[in-house]
Amino acid sequence: MTQSIVVQVGQCGNQIGFRFWDLALREHSSLNKTGLYDDAVSSFFRNVDTRYSDPADIPVGHGLGKIKDLKARAVLIDMEEGVVNEIMKGPLRGVFDYKQLITDVSGAGNNWAIGHKMYGAKYKEEISETIRRAAELCDCLQCFFVIHSMGGGTGSGLGSFVLNLLHEEYPDIYRFVMAVYPSHEDDVITSPYNSVLAMRQLTDNADCVLPVENQCENIHGKTQIFGEMQALVDIVNKINQANPKLAERKSSRGHVKAGSAISTGDGGIVKGKDEKPFDSMNNIAANVLLNMTSSARFEGSLNVDLNEITMNLVPFPKMHYLVTSQTPLYSVSDVHIPPRRLDQMFSDAFSKDHQLIKADPKHSLYLACALMVRGKVEVSDIRRNIERLQSSLKFIHWNRDGWKTGLCNVAPVGQPYSLLTIANNTCVHHTFSGLRDRFVKLYKRKAHIHHYTHVDNMEIEDFSESLESLTSVIKEYETLEKQINNPAPSLPRLQVI
Repeated sequence: MTQSIVVQVGQCGNQIGFRFWDLALREHSSLNKTGLYDDAVSSFFRNVDTRYSDPADIPVGHGLGKIKDLKARAVLIDMEEGVVNEIMKGPLRGVFDYKQLITDVSGAGNNWAIGHKMYGAKYKEEISETIRRAAELCDCLQCFFVIHSMGGGTGSGLGSFVLNLLHEEYPDIYRFVMAVYPSHEDDVITSPYNSVLAMRQLTDNADCVLPVENQCENIHGKTQIFGEMQALVDIVNKINQANPKLAERKSSRGHVKAGSAISTGDGGIVKGKDEKPFDSMNNIAANVLLNMTSSARFEGSLNVDLNEITMNLVPFPKMHYLVTSQTPLYSVSDVHIPPRRLDQMFSDAFSKDHQLIKADPKHSLYLACALMVRGKVEVSDIRRNIERLQSSLKFIHWNRDGWKTGLCNVAPVGQPYSLLTIANNTCVHHTFSGLRDRFVKLYKRKAHIHHYTHVDNMEIEDFSESLESLTSVIKEYETLEKQINNPAPSLPRLQVI
């Protein structure tokens, strides 16, 4: 069994990571009733004997060892210690090893250069040693998951620095990045600079990037800035509409089954008073990682390894930005109402309302698509739905059958089955083009540039080269999208001589 390490950087990265670990514990505790430390648990957790001053790791062995004290295979990094300190005072404090925390007090001031150039140089050895320690405690390390935002200073700057470090020191280990992109309404004026500077590093050093969009959400007449996703605001609203407050319900028929919504953490360690307003959106992002790794943790008829995602979905090195969606959003509690049809689950997955970025993949071109199914679903159901949907989805002519399917027997908590789609689709260039436009609007006036160039080793060329890198990625996706209505070229018939 393989293991993965989660590196969560900055406020946003640590908030999503915090929700991931709570949901992961919830999932494993619902299935592991015997309290044994098995391969599934070991994929993300160490089993530690804390009776000694230098706690010793207990190996899986033959799956007969009891769980003593679980420690997350995680590295927590933030240059403003508030979020990490809050995590270490909360209900999950025992899950994290203090040796795996790296914090400072002053923050990066929404400046990529401070996070990448200054703090990167200052903490390089400590970050390298902390990750090395986590890697050495794995029997078979397969993947790093890096979670960070693109708009802030620590997330974008130090997050992309960590990615570079992983590329240099662990070139053979897969690097998946969940990157939270800012919206055009972001309150950080320099977020376009930070995002474009960071994106160059993601293009060069990541194996796969899962972009999620940021949004300002208006709550009770006040604007609240969330460290996550415009698309997720819409998804959470859909779930909330299906589950209104009790006083507003005219009938209980059809409301959301407790614990089944992908935005909820019900049943986890974190309880009501410790929940944050933005946890519902962070839960959706965290569920992407849980569902993506389900085949690596549980048995299934068609298990998909993480390396197969890269192999099947990334046709060209720079085009590794993957669009994700999840369905169903919840289960219905009323037993008299039949569950959502399986076929509807597949249809919903390709709807723009279920994507983690604000885009409509049906109007763009698919280069490849993975279907990660969990629960009581037959292989024949997957094949039937692929055939049913094929005509409505535009695949590039040289990869008409570009489907990768996975089927894990274990359903998510509270649901009979689920589907995570991971698609390489040209629709991402719309998000990137909007980001480039906001960058250019600032850069052509050289606004705020001096805040970056005064940092040691930061050059003005970093801006132009990063813009060139982003433009190159956009052009590659646009070039392929132009082939959307092109038929497959006819090949000349072989001639017998």
